[in-house]
Formats: sequence, structure tokens, C-alpha cells
Amino acid sequence: MHANIPFLDLGAQHAEIADEVAAGFERVLDTTSFFGAAEIGGFETEFAAFQGTAHAIGVANGTDAVEFALRAVGVEQGDEVVMPANTFVATAEAAWRIGAKVVLVDVDPGTYLMDLKAVNAALTSRTKAVAPVHLYGQLVDVPALREIVGDVPVVEDAAQSQGARLRGRAAGQGAIAATSFYPGKNLGAYGDAGGIVTDSDELAAHVRRLGNHGGLVKYEHDIVGFTSRLDALQAVVLRAKLKRLAEWNAHRQRLAARYDDLLADLPLIRPALPAEAGSHVWHLYVVRLPDDASVGRRDQILEKLSAAGIGTGIHYPKPVHLTPAFLHLGYPRGAFPLAEQISERIFTLPMYPHLSDVQQDQVVEAVRAALA
Repeated sequence: MHANIPFLDLGAQHAEIADEVAAGFERVLDTTSFFGAAEIGGFETEFAAFQGTAHAIGVANGTDAVEFALRAVGVEQGDEVVMPANTFVATAEAAWRIGAKVVLVDVDPGTYLMDLKAVNAALTSRTKAVAPVHLYGQLVDVPALREIVGDVPVVEDAAQSQGARLRGRAAGQGAIAATSFYPGKNLGAYGDAGGIVTDSDELAAHVRRLGNHGGLVKYEHDIVGFTSRLDALQAVVLRAKLKRLAEWNAHRQRLAARYDDLLADLPLIRPALPAEAGSHVWHLYVVRLPDDASVGRRDQILEKLSAAGIGTGIHYPKPVHLTPAFLHLGYPRGAFPLAEQISERIFTLPMYPHLSDVQQDQVVEAVRAALA
């Protein structure tokens, strides 16, 4: 069997919105308003309403979004930022670019999200922010985290959680939340783009200054800033997709439940689900081999799946402290045993809103054959 099922099918997603995007691009091109408020302001207003926050600010990419969020709450050179070892490297890069010290903690053995108990032990007098990462489409319990950290600002990395809810609330329950609109996200642009949501007028204004050369008015530069703005063409795409995001997320949830049923008898472990039903938006469907799986077993399985035409991924193959870029943090192998253990055993199956039941059945059939 050769199924030819990609890990992610952006072509099918584009086909659904192609006419709407073409009309929007034509509006922008006719007016040459490439950073105009009509599209960008429209998206920001709509995304803030979707998230349930007072403000949404578009920026050029998700890494800038995390950096600006950290800067907005006052993180400076030499300050400490606590974050999980199991995350995409951009979370750490954002703090490093400020000159802050990246302080890592291990993950919860069930969810693979930041271990809240470990956060308490990592806090020091130099901790200026705590940065939980909402991985795979599931939110960290930010209200519980805020109880632990007290007055330390919580800066959420919400790049994988657009539409996720915890007790009815989306990301943004901390001081500020950053997200990525990279094309593969649940809400993705047609290139790099990012955003920030917050209920704070002060933080929102500061982020806008940071992304616009340090000022809110042309030629007025209140602080040293950057060039990092969402453009109108990307806003057109995001507005078209945002209208469909709840429906697309619901399909992801149905697919995830179906995967759970179809894979239930196989020796694969899924991260624990949140207590609140329906709150996980399944940016990724991650599975893990048992702890007694032999070294190299995952590679063998992924090779068989590739040969069968099934696209897969690993999110993530190395914890932050074991990537060459962050060896300077000085954490030895074994510093975060749970994050290290899962990184050697996890892999990700196809998950996107246009994956059909027939395709999903083919994925599962290939997984069964690869595990045999």
C-alpha cells in the first residue's frame, strides 16, 4: 500500500478559501494599502473577539511576538525567564535575544506541558517572567500557574492553541499571550506572521511601539523599537481562515477522537487530555512508544510509514537544553529526564481539517503494519 497522505495538506485548505482570498488581495492591490487599517485592523478586532481579549496586535512572526510580549512585561538583559524544556526553540530564542537567562523546567508526565510544581522550585529573585507553552493544542492551566508565581508576569506562548479553551477562556489569561500564524498552525497565514493578545491597554500600546520603530505616530519614536508588522495581504488570509477556524477545530477534535478509538489497542501512549471536554484543538496528534521500546525503534517505524506514503513528524526531537544552540545554558543530559525521555519516543501523525476518514483509516492501517 502506498497512500500518499501528507503530514499537512495546505493545498486543500487554500482551495476552500481561494476565491475569498483572491478578492481580498485584489482590494489590497487596488488601494496599494499594504499596511492599511482596513484589513489589519479588521483582523485584529476579529481575533481579539475570538480570543475574548481586549486587544490583539499583529506582528511579523511568532518569535517576535514572544520577544515583544516578554519585553512588554519588563524583561531586560540579565533577568530570568522560566519556560519548559519541551518546546520549539523559538520560545528560548525570544528570551535570549533580549539578553535574558533562559531557565528551563521539566514537563508533566501526563500532558507533556510545563510541570507547574517544577516552576515553583525554579523561581528566584531574578525571575522576571514565566513562559508556559500551550503545546499540541492544549492550554497550560494558567490560573493555577498564576497562583504559584504570584506577582511574576505570565507570558504565554500560544502558537499551537488558537481556539483552545480552559474553563471557557482562551489563551490570554496571563499578563499577555503571543502566538504564531505560521502557515501550518491551526490559524495560519501564507507566510510568516504572528500576534499578541492581552487585556492590558498599557502592554498593548507597548507592543505596538516595539513593532513600529518605537512609536505609535509616524516619526515619533518613544523607545528603541523594531520593524515587525503584520501586512495587509496576510491579514486577508487570516480573516478568511478565522471565519472557519471553529469549524476546522471541531473537525480536528472529531479526528482526534477517532484516532483514539482506532489506535486504542496498539502499544502507543497519548498525552493526557484536559479535564474540560472539547477544549483541546489538536494542532498536533502526538503518540509515544512505551518506555521499553528499543533504541532506534521509532526510526524504524517512521521509515516504514514513509515508505507507505504517510507523512509524519517529531515534535520535538531534542529538548531545548540538548540543542547545539543552547548547550551554553549548561544543563547536562539528564537534567530534565521526562522531557528527554519523551523526545526519544514521540512522533506525530497527520492532523489537519481536510483529512478524510478514508485517509485516516489508511494512516492507521500503515501504523498497524509498522508496529507489527
